[in-house]
Amino acid sequence: MTGPALVEGRGALSRAVVEALRTGRPPAGAAADADAAAVLRADPWGEDLHLALYLLYELHYRGFEGVPADLEWDPELLRLRRALEDRFLHALRTDLADAPRTVAEAFEPLLVEPVDLGGSLSHYLETEGELWQLREYAALRSLYHLKEADPHAWVIPRLTGRAKAAMVAIEYDEFGAGHPERIHARLFADLMADLGLDPAYGRYLDRAPAPLLATVNLMSLFGLHRVLRGALVGHFACVEVTSSPGSRRLAKAMRRCGAGPAAEHFYAEHVEADAVHEQVVRREVIGGLLADEPALEPDIAFGCAATVLLEDRLADHIRAAWQEGRSALRPAAEVSAGLGPRERSGQTC
Repeated sequence: MTGPALVEGRGALSRAVVEALRTGRPPAGAAADADAAAVLRADPWGEDLHLALYLLYELHYRGFEGVPADLEWDPELLRLRRALEDRFLHALRTDLADAPRTVAEAFEPLLVEPVDLGGSLSHYLETEGELWQLREYAALRSLYHLKEADPHAWVIPRLTGRAKAAMVAIEYDEFGAGHPERIHARLFADLMADLGLDPAYGRYLDRAPAPLLATVNLMSLFGLHRVLRGALVGHFACVEVTSSPGSRRLAKAMRRCGAGPAAEHFYAEHVEADAVHEQVVRREVIGGLLADEPALEPDIAFGCAATVLLEDRLADHIRAAWQEGRSALRPAAEVSAGLGPRERSGQTC
C-alpha cells in the first residue's frame, strides 16, 4: 500500500521532519537539540507544530510515498514526537484547567440539542451553505474520515470485559460489518467523488490548516498512549454523542445543494448508526471502563472536553473565513484544488 506524497514544511520543525523523512536521516546530536529547543518556542496551536506532529503520527498509519517504513520506530523521531506531544498536551490541559472532571458533568451539555443553533457550523451548512463550502468542509474532514475509526481501534487491546465487547461492536459497524463497500472511510471517499473532490488518502493535507490538523492529532495522541486510554474513550464517546444531530443537518445540506446520492448517504448513514452507538458507548464502553477502572473518570471527562475545545476552534476558524468571503483552506487550495469562493459560479444552492 502506497502512502500519500510528502508535503512541504510550514516552519522549522515541520521542515526538519520533512527533510528527515525524505532523506531517511532523522536529526541527531546538535540538530536534535536544536529541534527540542524549537519545540519549546513553538506555538502549541500553530501550523508548524501541528504539521510536524501530523507527519510523525502518519508513520503509524499508511506512511508516505518513498519514506522507509522502519522510520516509524526511529528513536530520534520518537523523541521529537514526544516533545511535540508534551507541548500540545500541556496547552490542552492549561486551556481546560477548569473543565469538568466527571463523566456526568462533561457529557450533560451534549445530550440536549441547544435551542439556539446560531453558532452551529452544520446548521449553517444546512440552511445557508453553498456547494463550494460543502466541498471545502469535505476536503478538510477527509484527513480523518478517510481513516475513520482507525485511531480509536488502538484502545481495544487496552480494554476488558463490557468495555471491550462494546467497543469492538461499534468498530465492527464503522468498518462495514464485514462488507468492504460499507466501510465508513469508503463511504466518505464516495462522498468526495460526488462532490468532485479527489478521494485519494491524504490528498488535502497541504490544504489543511492547524485547527483541522489538531483535531486529527488529538485522536492519534490519545490512541498511541496507553496512559491516555480513558481520554480516547472520552473522545470517542463525545464524537458518537454529537454525531447524529450534526449528520442529520449535513445530510439535508447535501440534499439541498444537490451534492449527489453518495454525499447524502454518508451522513444519512451516520444519523442512524451513531444514534445507536451513542447509547452503547455511554452505557457499555464508558460504563464498563469505569466499572473496571474508576480512577479513569477524570481522563474520560478530559477527552470529551478536549474534543469539544478543538471542534469549537475549528468551527471558529471556518466561520471566520467564510464570513470574510475567503476559503477556510490554506491559500494554495483555491488555486490547485478548484476550491473556495472563487469557484462560486454555478455552485450555489
